[in-house]
Amino acid sequence: MGEAFVYDAIRTPRARVRRDGGTLAGVPSYDLLAHLLRELAHRGLPPEVVDDVVIGVSTTVGEQAGDLARVAVMRAAWPDETPAGVVSRLCCSGLDAIASGAGQVRSGMADVVVVGGAESMSRTPMMSDQPAFALQDELGESTGFVTIGVAADATAVKHGFGRAELDAFAVRSHVRAAAAEWACVVPIEVDGHLLDRDEGARPDVTTESLAQLPALFSTDPLWERVERRLPGFERPATGLHTVATAPQMCDGASAAVIGSAQAAETLGRAPLARVAGWAHVAVRSPSLDGTVAAARTALTRAGITAGDLAVAELNESFATTPLLLARELDLDDDVVNVQGGAVAVGHPLGASGGMLLAHATELLGRRGGGYGLLVIPGALGVATAIVIEGLGAAA
Repeated sequence: MGEAFVYDAIRTPRARVRRDGGTLAGVPSYDLLAHLLRELAHRGLPPEVVDDVVIGVSTTVGEQAGDLARVAVMRAAWPDETPAGVVSRLCCSGLDAIASGAGQVRSGMADVVVVGGAESMSRTPMMSDQPAFALQDELGESTGFVTIGVAADATAVKHGFGRAELDAFAVRSHVRAAAAEWACVVPIEVDGHLLDRDEGARPDVTTESLAQLPALFSTDPLWERVERRLPGFERPATGLHTVATAPQMCDGASAAVIGSAQAAETLGRAPLARVAGWAHVAVRSPSLDGTVAAARTALTRAGITAGDLAVAELNESFATTPLLLARELDLDDDVVNVQGGAVAVGHPLGASGGMLLAHATELLGRRGGGYGLLVIPGALGVATAIVIEGLGAAA
């Protein structure tokens, strides 16, 4: 079994979804991805050496259906012979794409694979694919489906996180995201406006101001399903997560180059990181705490412990997710989401996994190496984690 290395990792800025049309609302997700593919070529990737393109997409309907990856390849004017496909594992789709590409390389079936994700939540709203488990009562009951917000609240209750702790984490995320500087962000021009950084961060928020916000999920009828699925569970008197502690809806894309050791000669550059291990897990729905099992399994497969981590990019799929992982893995504050995350600047579903990879690769480069952990949970109890090892200073 060979190794898989990260040779490049980039992303678009994250643009917030707005009722009157967000900054990237006029750009289909395949064009967001094509923008990054052209950038990879501009940065030195010869498209003709790419053996496959694997892209994560969560909501595969409308513009995002019918092999968005192949459409993006053609929009980017890459060679017609470039194969491309999508994977969909709900919010974990982007991490799934990375693991799939790394698996091809490690097995020797590919030398260079482009991976990543794309999602326009403005143009293809979450749940617009109308999954049967969300619409049919019998199927919803048998799978334990609840809205992701109810699952987040249930997870917070199960693990003892209160409203004040969740709000404090959101303030931390906003302050860090507002100060963040990312070299991996590729600017994009839309209608004469150059978007070159993430939208949404508000460094002026306080725990006092967030405490005034109403809970989002207190009256959701699916709480009864939670009580039936989890014997002994007691519904909270009031909801816990608010618009401030939920991940913001946004548009964006990500792309990375995964290759073998031999690909360094083809690409004319040294790798930035090594894909050390990954894990897909599932727990009984409704819950988001599969992240802990996924992280621990990925760490074991990588041959390290949580104490070896220099960076942890934990998707802020509601504030409870990084709080739970940080506590259960005993992670220091200066390791976790050091430049903020999704509750401040957004979670573009299928694109988020590639964004976390770009972040971790860049941060490890700044630190001169070390290990990084990427984790995302999804609906129906799924979760994915990936461990990478930085190989030196940032390029």
